[in-house]
Amino acid sequence: MTKITFIGAGSTVFTKNLLGDIFNFPELAQTTICLHDIDAQRLAEAEAIAHRVADILKVKPKIETTLHRREALDGADYAIAMFQVGGYKPSTLIDFEIPKKYGLRQTIADTLGIGGIMRGLRTVPVMLEMCRDMEELCPHVTFLNYVNPMAINTWAVNRATNIATVGLCHSVPHTAAELAKDIGVPVSDINYLVAGINHVAFFLKFEHMNGASLYPRLQQVINEGRVPDWNRVRYEMFKRLGYFVTESSEHFSEYVPWFIKRDRPDLIEKFNIPLDEYLGRCEVQIVAWNYVQELDGQADAQAEDKLRELIADIKVMPRSRESGLKTFRTMNTVTPSVEYGAHIIHSMETGQPRTIYGNVANHNLIDNLPHGCCVEVPCLVDKNGIQPTHVGSLPPHLAALMQTNINVQALTVEAALTGKREHIYHAAMLDPHTAAELDLEQIWNLVDDLIAAHGDRLPEYH
Repeated sequence: MTKITFIGAGSTVFTKNLLGDIFNFPELAQTTICLHDIDAQRLAEAEAIAHRVADILKVKPKIETTLHRREALDGADYAIAMFQVGGYKPSTLIDFEIPKKYGLRQTIADTLGIGGIMRGLRTVPVMLEMCRDMEELCPHVTFLNYVNPMAINTWAVNRATNIATVGLCHSVPHTAAELAKDIGVPVSDINYLVAGINHVAFFLKFEHMNGASLYPRLQQVINEGRVPDWNRVRYEMFKRLGYFVTESSEHFSEYVPWFIKRDRPDLIEKFNIPLDEYLGRCEVQIVAWNYVQELDGQADAQAEDKLRELIADIKVMPRSRESGLKTFRTMNTVTPSVEYGAHIIHSMETGQPRTIYGNVANHNLIDNLPHGCCVEVPCLVDKNGIQPTHVGSLPPHLAALMQTNINVQALTVEAALTGKREHIYHAAMLDPHTAAELDLEQIWNLVDDLIAAHGDRLPEYH
């Protein structure tokens, strides 16, 4: 029987969505699901959710739980990682609050920037330990990684282990759906080709099924003043580069030096950049999930009104409050997600061919990006596994932009794999947003402060 192991199953909403996707395939409905987390309470919640999803879909998988990672991985055919080292408290708060003392503001801080660097340094050692367990206990496993910083983590795993790994992100299908809505064309009628690096990949093709480019329709959105308030950064980049980027404006604004500047509040307002919004969003999700557990499935309209009261004082935009309400509303429903994980497993088990977008090592895939770096490209999936496709050369200005991010990723991976502290400073020094705001002495001091604050959640650097 196929065994699918969830590492970090306490990420309960994500676990629920993936389980729903898996159980919706009849061929996967009787698999063994092994849920692992280091937090006993969160693991118990994940187990309850798994049984609830199975009951809703009327399937009978074998559901196991364990607090021990090696037990979870023993004999696994697929391992899905969805954990966060250090959690929201204290680690994410540290990654926001200490840089803020230096005047360095962030939006998400999980992919690039000083926050992404520190998250990578916390995560890579744990991920490599996990892959060492896989090499011993399930050497033929397919490792599906959802953990950010995606490119840094996946690059490190590919460089330091023999485990078949793909990094997965929903930014490509999400963006395609968003753009389809903007131009009033069903997403099913759109053909696209995307390539680059995670969160900084671009739609090289964005066309109707009849072959006509839909980029003029996106330009029309700009011309008619219909750019969504929450997507101003990406439309600005489209105007400047001629191609649309895959990750949200909130994310992308901190990957480049042009939008977040402490002495330019007009830019923050013009491009509607939600500084520190992510922290409030995390608080909303925590309150919403805790409330869901208190209700134990007895939700109604009156309960939703109570939840609105509970999150009303958290300083976030309406869209973030709505995400908390969505968690509440969907607790007893199972709907298909756009995540690739279940589709990969289904294709590998049944042979049904599919194309997904995966983050993989650049072995002759994108010609004008560094060999071995982590790239995001279309991949064919079938009985033969995950097979990345050759894209060729990207437009030179897009490759140049990606290289500014790859520099930071490469040095962070180097620091994580060698233990050399100097590479942490160099990664921060070359980060586009950090370099635009701080001088070299500030960058060095900031790195020192962050290393000290994270303490034993980081390995020793020399």
